[in-house]
Amino acid sequence: MAVRFTVTKAENDPIGESSSDGPAIGYGSVNKDNGNVPEVKIVDYGDAKYGENQQSKENDPLTTNEVDLEGIHSEKHLALYQDEFKQRPKVANVINGLANFNAMGIMPSETEREKMEEGAGKPKSNKLGTLLGVYLPCIQNIFGVILFIRMTWIVGTAGWLEGFFIVFICCCTTLLTAISMSAIATNGIVPAGGSYFMISRQLGPEFGGAVGILFYLGTSFAAAMYIIGAVEILLKYIAPMAAIPGLGPITDDSAAFNNYRIYGTCLLLLLGLCVFLGVRFVSKFATVSLGCVLLSILAIYVGIFVSAADNSRSPEICLLGDRLLTFESVSLDGVMYCTKDAKISNTSNTTAPLYSKWCKKVNGTDVCDDYFTNNEAHTIKGIPGLASGKFIENLGNTYSTQGNLYGSNVVGNRDRGEIIADITSSFMVLLAIFFPSCTGIMAGSNRSGDLADASKSIPTGTIAAILTTSFVYLSSVLFFGASIEGALLRDKFGESIGGGLSIAQLAWPNEWVILIGSFLSTLGAGLQSLTGAPRLLQAIGQDGVIPILNVFSVTTKNGEPFRALLLTACITELGILIGNLDLIAPIITMFFLMCYGFVNLACALQSLLKTPSWRPKFRFYHWTLSMLGIGLCLVIMFISSWYYALVAIAIAMGIYKYIEYKGAEKEWGDGIRGLAMSAARYSLLKLEEGPPHTKNWRPQILVLMNLDDNMQPKHTKMLSFASQLKAGKGLTLVGTVIEGNYKDHYAEAQAAKLNISKAMTSSKAKGFAEVLIAPDAVQGINHQIQLHGLGGLKHNTVVLGFPHNWRKSEEEKAFSVFIETVRCVSDGQLALLVPKGIAQFPENSEKMQGTIDVWWVVHDGGLLMLLPFLLMQHKVWKHCKMRIFTVAQMEDNSIQMKKDLATFLYHLRIQAEVEVVEMTDSDISAYTYERTMVMEQRISMLKEMRLTKKDIAAEPQRIVDQAHTKSDVKIVLDPVPEEVQNPDPEKPLTTEEKISEANLYTFSPSSSGARQPSPSPVLGKSGSGGNLLEVKPDKKNVRRMHTAVRLNEVIVQKSHEAALVLINLPGPPKNVAGNENYMEFLEVLTEGLDRVLMVRGGGREVITIYS
Repeated sequence: MAVRFTVTKAENDPIGESSSDGPAIGYGSVNKDNGNVPEVKIVDYGDAKYGENQQSKENDPLTTNEVDLEGIHSEKHLALYQDEFKQRPKVANVINGLANFNAMGIMPSETEREKMEEGAGKPKSNKLGTLLGVYLPCIQNIFGVILFIRMTWIVGTAGWLEGFFIVFICCCTTLLTAISMSAIATNGIVPAGGSYFMISRQLGPEFGGAVGILFYLGTSFAAAMYIIGAVEILLKYIAPMAAIPGLGPITDDSAAFNNYRIYGTCLLLLLGLCVFLGVRFVSKFATVSLGCVLLSILAIYVGIFVSAADNSRSPEICLLGDRLLTFESVSLDGVMYCTKDAKISNTSNTTAPLYSKWCKKVNGTDVCDDYFTNNEAHTIKGIPGLASGKFIENLGNTYSTQGNLYGSNVVGNRDRGEIIADITSSFMVLLAIFFPSCTGIMAGSNRSGDLADASKSIPTGTIAAILTTSFVYLSSVLFFGASIEGALLRDKFGESIGGGLSIAQLAWPNEWVILIGSFLSTLGAGLQSLTGAPRLLQAIGQDGVIPILNVFSVTTKNGEPFRALLLTACITELGILIGNLDLIAPIITMFFLMCYGFVNLACALQSLLKTPSWRPKFRFYHWTLSMLGIGLCLVIMFISSWYYALVAIAIAMGIYKYIEYKGAEKEWGDGIRGLAMSAARYSLLKLEEGPPHTKNWRPQILVLMNLDDNMQPKHTKMLSFASQLKAGKGLTLVGTVIEGNYKDHYAEAQAAKLNISKAMTSSKAKGFAEVLIAPDAVQGINHQIQLHGLGGLKHNTVVLGFPHNWRKSEEEKAFSVFIETVRCVSDGQLALLVPKGIAQFPENSEKMQGTIDVWWVVHDGGLLMLLPFLLMQHKVWKHCKMRIFTVAQMEDNSIQMKKDLATFLYHLRIQAEVEVVEMTDSDISAYTYERTMVMEQRISMLKEMRLTKKDIAAEPQRIVDQAHTKSDVKIVLDPVPEEVQNPDPEKPLTTEEKISEANLYTFSPSSSGARQPSPSPVLGKSGSGGNLLEVKPDKKNVRRMHTAVRLNEVIVQKSHEAALVLINLPGPPKNVAGNENYMEFLEVLTEGLDRVLMVRGGGREVITIYS
């Protein structure tokens, strides 16, 4: 009968006091609402039993004890990982910081922790939601001056059909850009910095800096356009008498532009002063401006339907034939006289104004123009209403050359009161003029730092705003074409109605609703542009990508970018000096189209590369839509103004080359760096500039294979697993080692390399194979790990097979090579993947169902989170679902842990079910203690049985000599329960048999009085194996075994049906003496599981929540 060892109950010391050298975050005081997070279950395994087909274990503490177990209880649940906690913190200690963006997998500092503790329980400041934070700001910025002072002219000149097409193209361009931007914005947390941050972090410092400058210039010139538009509304329609007298009449173009320049400069100084004083005034005025925009649009729509029912409010316009005449040319003292008669009435001698302009006295006789003579003067309703039939009349275009009559090649004469074209119009020109009215879609993303949930609000609010404004624009084109006379539509400045605004005449109840509303809203838009542009320039300066702009990163004590504001004011002044809104709009169009094109490029690039960090929550995107957006941007740029387009591209390329020449040492995990991973010499050299950003990290795999006697690779499913992990992207490196001399084994190495290459082809693993000949296997593997790969294509992850039946191997090398490889990989700071049960892993032709379970015990940089995501990109694992389990101990707040973990996964854009498993304060069972003791007995016995060459030679004679001596001692080796099954499953094992099986390889003396055998070189100096019964298990080993047993209990209970189980690989032992113990711990940890992937991170973050 085997000797039974018992233990007493250890004292109930708090778990976790000595688990980590770093500070832990207390969960008890944290009160945080993370919003809509997945439902999480908490499972208590305090009384859980071991696996169904495992040996019975006694949980009751026993009474006798000959071993001091003081301290065994402390941290016993995670003792197997206690050496890891110095560099790899426990999940419970970091999950709160990860969920709240306080750390990138690093323990919070003392200051950060104090702030967290001070802020615990305090309500957070109210942040903006989708409506107030994104939707309404976008509405305000998209609806601009073009709608109020140019929309009717565009419809009248292009006709409502082509006008509709112009608006539709512009709206489609911004909608496609918004879809791409939504994908980028939801691909992680978007900090304050908005659109510039998103573009620059996706395309890199060179393109990011170039696009940032273009966006800045576009915003600055937009401020000029809004200021000029506000001044035009003021001087043309609200207060024409305010024009400077010495410059000429406001109806004259040159006089009007000079007035715009002077008034615009004064208004710029006033607005710049408001911006300098602070954003409070700007924010308050923005509310007023938004209200004016919404009220004005509502008044227009009401007026459209009111005019359809009653057109008595419609203004009268005068035409001579089909030529529209100015109100000034047919009126006296504000009264219209639309008549060809010489006198205004039969009783008056006053000459009619129209007659005096078309007829001249020649030799005392009135001579009139032929057109005047052959055509009649008449008045018509300028806004006849929807039922007037004008919809058909306004279908076609009336493009004109500057100076000609609208829709005619006849040169007009302003002195005769004719309304003529002030610029040459065409489809392309109108497209360039209208496009700025669709910009402003990034107003929501610019407020990303103030949003409660930017990744949710930005796509929803932006797309909703674009759809709303597009509906307004498209419907207004149709309504204007159906309600307003074509001649009045083409009257850009309302000269036929006395200098009134056509759209204001349509509004209800009064034109002043539109005049005041459009002026204030345009003023507010200009104020917003002057506020945003300096901050954008400051952000570029702070990034340091353009050294010459670093001076603009300085702010005042109040945080205002004063220097950037001065430069912005100077650039805006250049736009104001142009004076003509129709000439400023195409410049803005070029800058914004370049910016939108790069947004689409960033999305298309990331979608095609499929980098591991590309996991947008927004699902309604595709690279084809982004490419279509790029095409539209380029087409609009060149058909609008090819020379402006070339200038904008030249500016972007100049900035790009300047940044590249200055060598901006920035690495933001951009798509260009990801593209370089698969490029040739130039890209390899680029990758040598520094390590890839976290967003660009992907597993570059080195698979270490074993060969059989025929030089064929064993376990080829490791290659299939590597190809599934890469999902067809990137390279896979395969290496193996042949022990021996190079010149003797060269042919074998070439044959092995050919066989591996064939196996890689059949497994669809794209990459290269290398066979190394070395005198020692461990040294050869070390060389493989150090030297494999080239430049940026060097491996960062090693796949190593778990040694099969390592207990049965006669040589220690069976597992010592494995452990030395683990040490080498860890020392090289590489990630390590150890598949156990590789024969059960699927081929590439199979389809797996079920779950991929992640048991997250130690934070390893997020590798455990990333690997299932990458596997599920492959068709084999595509239909599997992901579950994440983490371990909570007595001192951890499980409720808070589940919230933080679910929030962290939400921001990682990873969909997974979450469970927090509570490891309660249970005693170390007899099974755990006995298994530890047996493990150490077996190791001691195997050490004594290792034979030197001299011992082997002398052993036969020693056996012969011993045979002549009678011995009553019998040595029995009990079987290992994992490797030997109960021969009769129906017959239950007795208690003694269970204990016998639990004590692996335990010596069982046949009688207490037996004498000891003579000393044997085989058994060592100890003489017999009887003294192995006196081996006392190490306290640390007991704790580690307890961790392995307890974790295995809950893993088998929850994940025995999982398609794949991932768990942290404990760190290797520091010295060779612990090798066998380490292997035993891994066996216990993974018992009862078909497919297990043990993972050890490389010491760096591989996944991020940021965009």
